[in-house]
Amino acid sequence: MTTPAVPPPEPSGAVLALEQAPQAPPAPRTRVRLPSPAALIPAVTRKNRLRITREGKWYLGITTSVGLAAMNTGNNLLYLLFGVLLSLVIVSGVLSEVSLWGLSVVRRLPTRAQVGRYHQVEIEVYNSKKKIPSYAIEIEDLRAGQPADKRCFFLKISPASAQVAAYRRTPQRRGLDHHVGFRVATRFPFGLFEKSREIESTGELLIYPAVDPIRLGREDNGKHKHGAGAVAHGGGDELAGVRPEREGDDPRDIYWRKSTIQEHRVLRERARETSPEVRLRLDLQPISGAEALQQFERQIRELASRAVAHVKRGDRVLLLTSRGQRILADRSVGLDPLLRFLALVDPSEPP
Repeated sequence: MTTPAVPPPEPSGAVLALEQAPQAPPAPRTRVRLPSPAALIPAVTRKNRLRITREGKWYLGITTSVGLAAMNTGNNLLYLLFGVLLSLVIVSGVLSEVSLWGLSVVRRLPTRAQVGRYHQVEIEVYNSKKKIPSYAIEIEDLRAGQPADKRCFFLKISPASAQVAAYRRTPQRRGLDHHVGFRVATRFPFGLFEKSREIESTGELLIYPAVDPIRLGREDNGKHKHGAGAVAHGGGDELAGVRPEREGDDPRDIYWRKSTIQEHRVLRERARETSPEVRLRLDLQPISGAEALQQFERQIRELASRAVAHVKRGDRVLLLTSRGQRILADRSVGLDPLLRFLALVDPSEPP
């Protein structure tokens, strides 16, 4: 006798839903690469400029000679050599254009600079091309009214990456330096031609006047020469006066010689030690001529040197001009307001 086959139990609705539901593919992992700050700045570029190098002039001379010889002789080998030489010129133009394409440049200036002392300027270049690197990139920082004397060279800038370089510069005159842009050039691949383009990028750097080391003597003290320090009540060694005792006063300050009556005690009031005030004067009369201008610059340098020396000693410096301007400098305020005024002052400007 055979027993009938028992069918397996049917799965529940929840099991059927799990078996019939399609499995979702795993989410792909994407790597997000943040661009450099230079890539976030829109670059305003001008037209390309092409300059033939010394090697390029020799190369073009040889190419022209081979072409003339091929036309005169009708030699096929000379024609083939002439075509190869011309193809290298075309390849040079295409590769140099690809190297310059997609570059963004940003400049990082220091917070302050000074005449006669070098400062460092950083140049960052970002290559926005995704697969093609840039080779042999030379960047020149352009300033308004001044020759471009500093350059940064980048051998290779990889795709979607940035390179940073820096140059040193020693300013020779005070005032405001206006940076107007960059000149980006390359001689890649053969060095026959230099292709360049200009990128507009403005920036300003304040150049403080030069400061010479000065050793101040007793005759340079503000109390004895230029004015007196402010008198105030405090905890110094000098006696400022006496006053009746009040509740909460320190009993150590009781002046017993004057306190003859128990109910009327007298306290000594001490003077607060204050720094002397040094007054420096600057004449801003209109000047003309190179000699007068040099003398004015020497005066600016001397005033800046004296102000720095007095503030380092703890004095309070007040700069007075013939136009009624007053600039204060001390340890609490700092020297930046005074040095900034001396850096930007121009006697030729109207008051």
